[in-house]
Amino acid sequence: MPASSLWEENKLNPEVIAIIMFAGLLLSVFMGFPIAFVLLANAMIFGYVGWGPVVFDLLVSRTYWIMTNDVLVAVPLFVFMGYLLERAAIWDELFDALLLAVGALRGSLALTTTIVCSIFAAATGIVGSELTVMGLMALPAMIKRGYDVRLATGCILASGTLGILIPPSIMLILYGQIAQLSIARLFAGAILPGITLSGLYCIYILIRCYFQPHLGPALPEEERQVPVSKIILGLLKSFVPPIGLIFCVLGSIMFGIAAPTEAASMGAIGGLLLSIAYKKFTFKALTEAVYSALKTTSMVLFVAVGASCFTGVFLRLGGGNIMKDFLLGLPVGPIGLLIVMLLGIFIAGFFIDWIAILLIFIPIIIPIVKELGFDPLWFALIIAVTLQTSFLTPPFAVSIFYLKGVSPPEVTLTDIYKGVPYFIILQIIGLSICIIFPQLVLWLPTRMFG
Repeated sequence: MPASSLWEENKLNPEVIAIIMFAGLLLSVFMGFPIAFVLLANAMIFGYVGWGPVVFDLLVSRTYWIMTNDVLVAVPLFVFMGYLLERAAIWDELFDALLLAVGALRGSLALTTTIVCSIFAAATGIVGSELTVMGLMALPAMIKRGYDVRLATGCILASGTLGILIPPSIMLILYGQIAQLSIARLFAGAILPGITLSGLYCIYILIRCYFQPHLGPALPEEERQVPVSKIILGLLKSFVPPIGLIFCVLGSIMFGIAAPTEAASMGAIGGLLLSIAYKKFTFKALTEAVYSALKTTSMVLFVAVGASCFTGVFLRLGGGNIMKDFLLGLPVGPIGLLIVMLLGIFIAGFFIDWIAILLIFIPIIIPIVKELGFDPLWFALIIAVTLQTSFLTPPFAVSIFYLKGVSPPEVTLTDIYKGVPYFIILQIIGLSICIIFPQLVLWLPTRMFG
């Protein structure tokens, strides 16, 4: 009897293999193995068990699709732009100018940190560089002036992770490719939710510091004795160039002037020109930016390849149908089902990287979203807001370890963990606002694109 016939006779039920495959993924992640290799190994092993050698053709085609995807070229370019702007020290000047402008307010340092992080997010699309820069620049300043450590670390973590939501977000570029949605529409839809979250953080800081001044005192009066003209000039000098670059990059995408890859190229050149204009350009800084961009991009794309292979095998084994039947069979309405899906993604964020969550879960739940009749653009941004919480939820929140790595010695991991829950609650409030008022997401894309 031919070997292929023996294989067909002895193989397990594909749906059983899909369930075991998903359980194997969770077990491997909990054991601490690198997520990219966990995904690839599970795809290879269970695909081979389910189909035999033909699985290797699927793995090759999935990898080739990632390698030849034109839109993903924007990922390294946006990351490179972010690292160039980080080394141009623009944020130092913007931070100082904003602090002088709002210094009389209680919690002014935390407020300034949140605003600068929001602008930084719109100029980078990545998280690590924001947290590193603000952890080195703002955290020591807040501790020196007697700020509550939990408030200080919490505002840096929450606002520093807005780069995953506010355009040009790498997450939205990947989501657009997976769900076949317009990246320009996704970018337009993410702007107001991003501003809403940033606004919630600012309001929380102002209210809490107003009633508990010891948590965040105002800037001492002697440090605010600066002419108004100097403050305005400092704001213009530090605010206009990065905002101009952001407008050119995002505007060219959202107004249809350039594709994401072309806009990312323009942003990378703009970041290089700004670093020269601010007299911070050196060959060493350029080399470091290239190397950092290479490391970040390699991590993103390795996980993307692994997740693409895993999802391809899982769906072809019938895992998607199992999930769909299970969720649609729950005795809850469409909104109840939406909450179940968001809760599942929120819990997954405690243990799995956002890239893996995106590339594993989204292909599975998109058919369910279509069945429920939700607007795909609105749903995409709801997922993006939910995924931002994955950067704050212990034990594997990568942003917490970024911040701890650059924190002063007196800031413990326990202090950072204690500062997180308040801002997770604010993120859940922001998510609820986006669910209750869908026009917050849809208004700008509708106005721009019809």
